[in-house]
Amino acid sequence: MIDIARLVDRFEDVTVRNLAWLLFAPDLLRAGNADANAAAAMPPLARPFATSAERDAVLAWLHTLDAEPDALHALHTHARNPKFTRLGKYAESLLEYFLAHGPAMRLVAANVPVRHGRRTIGECAFLLEDAAGARLHWELAVKFYLHVGGKDASAARLSDYVGPNLQDRFDLKYARLVTHQLALTTHTEFAALNLDGPWQPQAFVKGRLFYRDMDAAPAPELGDTHVRGWWQSASEWGNAAHDERVWIVQPRMAWLALRRLRAGRRRCPARRCRCHPRTPETSRCADDGGRLRARREWRVGRAIARFHRAG
Repeated sequence: MIDIARLVDRFEDVTVRNLAWLLFAPDLLRAGNADANAAAAMPPLARPFATSAERDAVLAWLHTLDAEPDALHALHTHARNPKFTRLGKYAESLLEYFLAHGPAMRLVAANVPVRHGRRTIGECAFLLEDAAGARLHWELAVKFYLHVGGKDASAARLSDYVGPNLQDRFDLKYARLVTHQLALTTHTEFAALNLDGPWQPQAFVKGRLFYRDMDAAPAPELGDTHVRGWWQSASEWGNAAHDERVWIVQPRMAWLALRRLRAGRRRCPARRCRCHPRTPETSRCADDGGRLRARREWRVGRAIARFHRAG
């Protein structure tokens, strides 16, 4: 299994680190299921590289990009705008850069609209060709969800995972991904675009899932190695004995790869504590009255995401 934190630490540039995380982080979904009926419903997963040689070529390309990232930065100036918070669009632009300039794939088209008359049915996120000549249709999703279910493995459901506004649920996103987005190339309206196929639909789904109980069994559709974190309510956080772990609040655009603190001590803006670089873990904070901040388990630099209750 890839140690995504160690791999990302090979790179210095923030944007390159985010791209490396997007390419190498474990999938949120599993490729198949022991149950035959469930396996039939699981979408094929996208693979940015098919062989170890392609993987090494991607790493070498990322190292070159890390040394001279100006071309990458030029396409992502919006991500430096503090008012820009569309993390999905940012991830989409990172992946498009890789497909257009990386060593493993050839981008055929991106954001291809499929229309019926004047009505847009949807857009194919990425149409590409791999080294073997296979034509692939990728749909990207980057999701950060809180698990709000219990410990009972038999009761684990995708609907137990909720997003920042609690109206974004994993089961709803999954259903749209499988029944609508990945099916776009099968429409007769797509055939009229004369983009020679056939196109193999594949899901590119990355992100992090936060659990109140880190021993909770995930929903059966989820990959065994998906990136986990944990969360607590404000009352639990306030009653917990404070230790030497540190925490920071990260803006939405910093939720992908690890962020590093500068050497030396930095005072946390929200509490009277000091953040120490490279301490083992970060802590978490929450507000029972409306806001939840999710905490990830690895080390300082992990994002604390804000989750707002609907209404």
